[in-house]
Amino acid sequence: MQDFFKVMDIDAVLALRSGFSTVGSEQINLSEALGRVLALDFKAPADIPGFDRATMDGYAVAAASTFGASEANPAYLTIVGAVGMGQEPDHEVGPGLASRIEKGGMLPPGADSVVMVEHAGQLDARTIEVYRSVAPGQHVVAKDEDATHGQTLLPAGIRLRPQEMGLLAACGASLVQVFKRPRVGIISSGDEVVPVETEPAPGQVRDVNAHTLAALLQQVGGQPFLYGIVKDRFEELLAACNRALTETDMVLVSGGSSVGTRDLTVEVLSSLPQSQILVHGVSISPGKPTILAQCGAKPFWGLPGHVTSAMVVFMVLVRPFLAHIAGWQYDRPVWVSARLSRNLASAQGRVDFVRVRLTERNGQTWAEPVLGASGLIRTMVEADGMIAIAKNSEGVEQGAEVEVWLF
Repeated sequence: MQDFFKVMDIDAVLALRSGFSTVGSEQINLSEALGRVLALDFKAPADIPGFDRATMDGYAVAAASTFGASEANPAYLTIVGAVGMGQEPDHEVGPGLASRIEKGGMLPPGADSVVMVEHAGQLDARTIEVYRSVAPGQHVVAKDEDATHGQTLLPAGIRLRPQEMGLLAACGASLVQVFKRPRVGIISSGDEVVPVETEPAPGQVRDVNAHTLAALLQQVGGQPFLYGIVKDRFEELLAACNRALTETDMVLVSGGSSVGTRDLTVEVLSSLPQSQILVHGVSISPGKPTILAQCGAKPFWGLPGHVTSAMVVFMVLVRPFLAHIAGWQYDRPVWVSARLSRNLASAQGRVDFVRVRLTERNGQTWAEPVLGASGLIRTMVEADGMIAIAKNSEGVEQGAEVEVWLF
């Protein structure tokens, strides 16, 4: 049986990510790319929008023709044509000339600005008077203002949002190279765990962790594969772990890392092919008895059985590993500042993550601790996020400013 490792700091555990490689990439249709991670830098194939474009209805002009114009001393310009939406101009605009143009229309050669229709009056079919001067480039989007040919618009490793989808569409990228979604196996272990549709007998609990972890995985782009509930039997757990390792890119076992059953988990992990236990205990609360092994090229986690502990460990440790193997280089938690509503004590030597709900009082945001045992899912439901109390701190005083990691 593998000896216990020394409890490791969170940063030391996260540094182990570099020992795991990313999943492969694939080419998919743009319509399917929302939420996926870009595998290659995307460079602009051409200038975008590709032509100087009006942002207002009015008259395309050479700005110099309007200098000094005012209501008392308007500039008089001769209309030489009109440009509609989607049309290429068939005329030029020189000094003293103007062309009618619609918002979004292409500026004719010689024009460098647009006089808004509200700032001009038409005297006859060919003459307008301009009451306000315009500067070069005013009311115009330049042909390369959104993107310049060859410019890196999107770096590899970003997760595509609707705005990136729009930019790709503007560049004509109907196919996109993205990282594959990591497949993650989830195994629930424990003699006391029963399926959610089963009425628990005395001493039994429903399998909350599998569904909670699967939902957390889906939130960050992983593909969960549930391998069911495995009893605390070496051969059964070993068989389930071997199957999950064969079929997925990462494996999570919940329930086998507490004091009573962690020996079995360590024994099983030590028996897996090409396995090495990297972490056996983390200076984090809740979640101290977390296990991380490397099996071949794949990370294998032993998570606590209590649901809140499993969720905290997932957010603090597993999620960054998942982001790494998924090629996601810009995974950042969302934080907000608040003031703590009460004193909180903490034991030195570990980072305490405390669930909090946010409230507003007198224009100030307050973080109210949601206290309860780590086996209570209700404490996570009632919380908006969590705060971290530093490893060498004895606690945080009421009124102190804290950073809340939003769920």
